[in-house]
Formats: sequence, C-alpha cells, structure tokens
Amino acid sequence: MPPIASTVRRTALLVAGLVLLTACGGGGNEPAADTAQDDAAAGFPVTLKNCGRTVTVDAAPRHAVSLNQGSTEILLSLGLADRLAATATWTDPVMKGLEKDESTVPRLAENQPSSEKVLAEEPDFVTASFESTLGKGGVASRDQFEELGVPTYLSPADCAGKDNTGSSDGSRTEPLTMDRVYGEVRDLAKVFGVPERGEKLVTSLRTRIDKATAGIDASDTTMLYWFANAEAPYLAGCCGAPGIITGELGAKNVFDDTHEEWPQINWETVADRNPDVLVIGDLTRKSQTAESAQKKIEFLESNPATKNLDAVKHKRYVLLSGQAMNPTIRTVEGVEQVAAGLRSFGLAG
Repeated sequence: MPPIASTVRRTALLVAGLVLLTACGGGGNEPAADTAQDDAAAGFPVTLKNCGRTVTVDAAPRHAVSLNQGSTEILLSLGLADRLAATATWTDPVMKGLEKDESTVPRLAENQPSSEKVLAEEPDFVTASFESTLGKGGVASRDQFEELGVPTYLSPADCAGKDNTGSSDGSRTEPLTMDRVYGEVRDLAKVFGVPERGEKLVTSLRTRIDKATAGIDASDTTMLYWFANAEAPYLAGCCGAPGIITGELGAKNVFDDTHEEWPQINWETVADRNPDVLVIGDLTRKSQTAESAQKKIEFLESNPATKNLDAVKHKRYVLLSGQAMNPTIRTVEGVEQVAAGLRSFGLAG
C-alpha cells in the first residue's frame, strides 16, 4: 500500500555540497583513475529503460538508498547490504535468511522518510517499489532526485501494464506476471555490476514456484485476499500479485471482475460472493485498522456480515506477509504458503 508526502525543493541548497560527493559515487577510497578502469571493465556505464525513462548509471552504486521493502529485499538477496546506505518503508519483518544483512543497514523510517533524511545519506542511487514513493505526494519525484545528480529506479511491476493516474493504488491494464519481478531482479543486478547473482536468484525463484505448484489443481476453489482496513477493506482485484498466486494454483479470485489493484469493497458484497478461502495479510505496520492477522480474524468472526462466511465457519485462513501480497520476490512465498494452505484444507485437487 503506497505511503505519504514530502518535497525536496527546499532541500536543494542545503544539500548542494553533499550532492557533489554523491555524483562521484558516495565517497569511496579508491583512486579515481583506478575506479574508472574497474567500472569500465565491469561494463559501465549501464543504461536501462525504466518506466518510460532512460536511466544511466556511470558506476556500480556504493551508497544506495532503497525506499520500499520490496526493492530492499531484492538488493539484500543479491548480497548487496554493503552497498546500501539506508532503507525505509517496511510493512513486515525482513524475509527469512536476510536478517543478519538487514541489521547492518540503517532504517530512515518505518514508513515514508522525508527527502531531507534521504539526501543526508548522500545516495548515489535510489530505488523504490511504488510510483507513489517517487511521485507526487511521495518522498520526492524522480525529476527532483535526478536534478540533484541521483539516478533513480522504479519497480516495473508498478508501471508496466498499470495505470496509476487515478486515486488509491491504481489499476491493471494487463495482468502482472512474475516476469516483471524477474526483470527487476535482473535490472538491479546489472546496475550493481552483479548480473550473475541476478540470474541465480531468478532460477531459484522459478524452481520454488514449480515445486510449490506441482500436482495442484484448485480450479474449483474461490479465494479472497484482504490486505488491510476493517471499515473499508482493501481487497485484491484480478491482476496484481494475488493474481499471480491465484493463477499459479488454478484457483479463482472472487473479485477478479475488477482491475483495480486494491479496491475498497464492503463486507456485504464479500458475503454475497462467499469465498472458500480467505488469504489474510499479517502486517506489523500500524497505519491502518486490522493490520495483523489476529485483528483481522477477530473482526471476521464477530462481524455480522462475515461470521457466517464458509471460510470463516471452517477457519480456512491463509496468513501472508504484506510483501507476499505485493509484486515482489516474496510473491513466490505467497504461492508456496497458499498452496500449502489449500492442501491442508483438502482443496488442492
């Protein structure tokens, strides 16, 4: 779910001195000539097409800031903790296996940091998972960062085949696929000069999906995905990360008739559609009501509109991290956990 607002205009004069350092690559200790030779040997400069922009990185980033948990976990999975100056905007504990590396990287904020805090880190590269983070009402726009000499990268999963011009979380003009996520992995690996690590990570993710879905047939099973908020719940539409999970398992999302990413739908409509399984976001952030799975289940089992749902009466709940319900490498975790849940409920064919 996208976060909140700040601007960098008043910051430009304050950080003019440190931006000069940033443009030089974050203050490494190597002699400039040697560094230039090393970068050229590694295939730099690197130029990418990214969300309608051309992004050029003259040298592998050494002091990057990652502004959303999804992009941060990709960089940590690529073994790049030592290249991260800071991170921000977390909904969940870090992905298992990355705890040690993540603990070495400062967090600027649990939610969205100010532009001042980001620029004070002297970043030589900024990444984000959501257009709202690097757009109007976000930390700062991509133009503002790039005017200060800081290249930016936005997850293709939030721009390709997606319209973010409306309110809320946008809508999909075409279904998201894991290939978009794999493309982000490869892009970031290339930017940081470690393309072979990117290919290794993509292969691992593909293998995990194949293993999780082997022999499963959930074509007779209907599901609903609830991210957050009890009063006006954010429920998954057809074609985002939950669409990947549903499609991999051959199941049906009861709200696959909307292309909105996370439409807010009333509980009476949910009761009419009566899903077989409820996939519930178990978030640790505190910006909405009913963030944790425990709070969500308490609501479902006490609310008159939901307590008689088949999934509630039979306690057919699958708990996922928020990141597994966003278009990230942890969508694979979502496939694994929902597949395991369907098998435990006897709904896997």
